[in-house]
Amino acid sequence: MSRTSLIGNVSSVTRFIALLLVILLVLPATAQVRSFEDRVGDTAVGPVQGDGVNTPVQVPFITWGGDVATFHANGGLETAPGSTYADLGLKLNLTAGDDFEQQVRDYMSGKSPFLRGTFNMLALASGTIGQDPRTKPVVFLQLTWSAGDHLVTRGDINTIDDLKGKTIAVQDAGPHVGMLYDVLRTGQLGYDDVTIKFVPNLTGENSPAELFRNDPSIDAATVISPDMFALTGGLDATGTGAEGTVEGAKVLVSTAQMSRSIADVYAVRKDFYDANREMVEKLAAGYFKASAELVEGRRAYNQTGRNAEYQSMLQMAQDIFGEDVLPTLEIDAHGLLMDASFVGLPGNEVFFTDTASSTGFRAKEKAGIELATTLGYSKIAAGFFGPDFDYPGLAEVAGLEYEAPQLAERFDAEAVELFPDEVLDENTLLAFTINFEPNQTDFPATVYGPEFARAIETAGRFGNAVIAVRGHADPTLTLRHLVQAGLDKGILQRRENGGKVEYFFNGKPLDLESTDEIVALIEQGAFDGGATNPRQTMQAALNLSRSRAQAVREAIVQYAAQQGVRLDPSQIQPVGVGVSEPLIAKPTNMNEATTNMRVEFRLLKVPAETLQDSDFDF
Repeated sequence: MSRTSLIGNVSSVTRFIALLLVILLVLPATAQVRSFEDRVGDTAVGPVQGDGVNTPVQVPFITWGGDVATFHANGGLETAPGSTYADLGLKLNLTAGDDFEQQVRDYMSGKSPFLRGTFNMLALASGTIGQDPRTKPVVFLQLTWSAGDHLVTRGDINTIDDLKGKTIAVQDAGPHVGMLYDVLRTGQLGYDDVTIKFVPNLTGENSPAELFRNDPSIDAATVISPDMFALTGGLDATGTGAEGTVEGAKVLVSTAQMSRSIADVYAVRKDFYDANREMVEKLAAGYFKASAELVEGRRAYNQTGRNAEYQSMLQMAQDIFGEDVLPTLEIDAHGLLMDASFVGLPGNEVFFTDTASSTGFRAKEKAGIELATTLGYSKIAAGFFGPDFDYPGLAEVAGLEYEAPQLAERFDAEAVELFPDEVLDENTLLAFTINFEPNQTDFPATVYGPEFARAIETAGRFGNAVIAVRGHADPTLTLRHLVQAGLDKGILQRRENGGKVEYFFNGKPLDLESTDEIVALIEQGAFDGGATNPRQTMQAALNLSRSRAQAVREAIVQYAAQQGVRLDPSQIQPVGVGVSEPLIAKPTNMNEATTNMRVEFRLLKVPAETLQDSDFDF
């Protein structure tokens, strides 16, 4: 991904950077950020120039794969004859909008009625754009979800919980402010739990990646894909220090998994929307048609390595963004588009109308405004309007066949079985547990509601990760039956040495706290044949742990339904672990045994092939 405000060696961008550097180079960590009111200054609200039908209207774009569909619909920066937008009767001038503060000034003054940014960037400016009734924003179009933004950390940070007390570099007022907020919320942390180093640029000079590379005191940085590759060597790689990578650097969280964090959207001034609703509807409809063509072309290109229409879109992207931003079509331009998960018309209908979605329009609005006011970007809480579109009607305008969104289960049941124990921790983003009493079989929301809510919220935010509900059992009874069976068969000897009990299996010391060895001996049948059979006991514990994990999963699904929150049940996968991972390997009292009786929630990265493929990601 390359949301380049901000690529350092690009001439036009360099000019932009020079303007931005009037901002402090690096702001103190938890210092109050400058509000958007202060950033934008006194910009009088003026009438909008153009109506997009009789006279061209200015529409900003940013350097992002989702905007390539806008170029395709418009046939270039100015509406070209024969293009989708020309056929719809629109006249658009697309203009670079990576300088979001300038976008806001243009929006307020009427130079353009549109704002283009991520949902949270709009929220950061909400106090400014929401003060005048004319400029209150109507968020009317979602382009994409990001799959190409990342939080890179050093080697001693292995889970989200490890971020507490760390120092994190992030671009001031950029798209990653909201992404980091989502990461921290997942770990039940806030901005006060970490030290933030705000920097002016997203990439290149004075960016989080540069600070992370040059300052060892920076523990983590939010970066775009090209910088991620430069620091780590790849999404699943760890930097070695060779070929420009940073030794030990790795991706902790990526929007490839946290796929419902960064929503790229368009908003329009309320006065323009009210006066030119049909034009705004056609702008959205044309985008739906263009994005459908882009997604179809991209799929064909991925399968065959060629697709003329798609390749022309890549060429147009390079022509507009520049060869310094996209040096190659096959890698850079195509990579930019692969980082963008298009949502299409069905995704827009879900985003704006599904009130049960934990990552839909209203949920995003609430979280974004909370972020903006908490950090000081906005002095007031000012909300957004949503569109009141007729989506079947928009499909007709676009010339698309309307199909109501089908919210299917997306995860293969085997997704959580793909990780043997030795790599389970490497794929764990977050873990937390609940405990229960012996023989407990139900898990009421009155007791476990907060944990269920956390699991549901996390599942919504991490749309491409799975939550494994792993049931654990206490090994005490299994160990007792192992000792009894071993003594009965004469293969286990028990000795007391200075008050300490020692066991010997076939003449060799056997440590009952060595769980892996104990489980292996039992599975091999070493203690079979006696009056008590530890293998049967261990299997019963495994079955019990599976049933408890299943019971917890069902309780979560039921809780989500009761709360009116949409949840994909396939994203919550129950797993029975049995006695193989006790917290206390050989309990000596009931309190210690109870500690082992637990259900563990693990947020896991999963391979893309375990996800059901679909044209649009919603």
